[in-house]
Amino acid sequence: MTMTKARSGREQALAEREQLFIEATRQQLCDKGLLGVQMAAIARSCNFATGTLYHHFASKEDLLIAVCTELTTTRRAYFEKVAHSDLSNRDKMMGFAVAYSLFAQHYPEHFRLEQYIMTEVVWLASSASRREQFLAATQPIGRMVEQVVRDAIASNELEDHGQDPLTFSIGQWSMSMGMHTLIHADGILDMYDLKDPHRLLLRNVQLHLSAMQWQPLDDQPFDDAALNSKVAYLCDYLFADVCREKGSSLTLGSA
Repeated sequence: MTMTKARSGREQALAEREQLFIEATRQQLCDKGLLGVQMAAIARSCNFATGTLYHHFASKEDLLIAVCTELTTTRRAYFEKVAHSDLSNRDKMMGFAVAYSLFAQHYPEHFRLEQYIMTEVVWLASSASRREQFLAATQPIGRMVEQVVRDAIASNELEDHGQDPLTFSIGQWSMSMGMHTLIHADGILDMYDLKDPHRLLLRNVQLHLSAMQWQPLDDQPFDDAALNSKVAYLCDYLFADVCREKGSSLTLGSA
């Protein structure tokens, strides 16, 4: 019994120390960017030797993937607010897009980091266990969206055309990832004078849902006031507490 308690205490201490390193790395990412992340500086900021940090993370790549895994778990909480709501299935799909945009604004470091860790040079340099943890954290997000598609098909709001349910969500996923990639690439959208990219994304999500004949159809897809009203409603209904906590000044529902 004593040995079991001692082991449990050590495991808890290790977990707490690992969390401390992850939080310190996130802070470095926010303050100095990806190129400014240094293992020695992270260890020093936590009052530990660099070797102690390497005891938890075999490489900087492993540490960065652990940070991204942590942030992905937070993103999952945004999606759960949508999945567990009583919205219609089509509004849930819009809600997922709103969740994606809000999360991106609250945690901008996540998308820069996610793009970086998915590059071949970083991904293959990390350990298999850290990659598996990251993939395990992302999977529930896809499953939540997939379930909404299944529910829409079952209620005759969407015709399956003999396709797998994920077929109907991959387009929205691609658009969201692509838009946030452009948003975080400084100067790209400015070069084309594209304003308010979050609203552009949400309008295109609406168009995409209508193109799939997802009921009820939106008969005014280019009505700015209608889009603003819909997004404002979803923000307030699903994420009012999150926005208050983060002190966000969002432009999603503004003209």
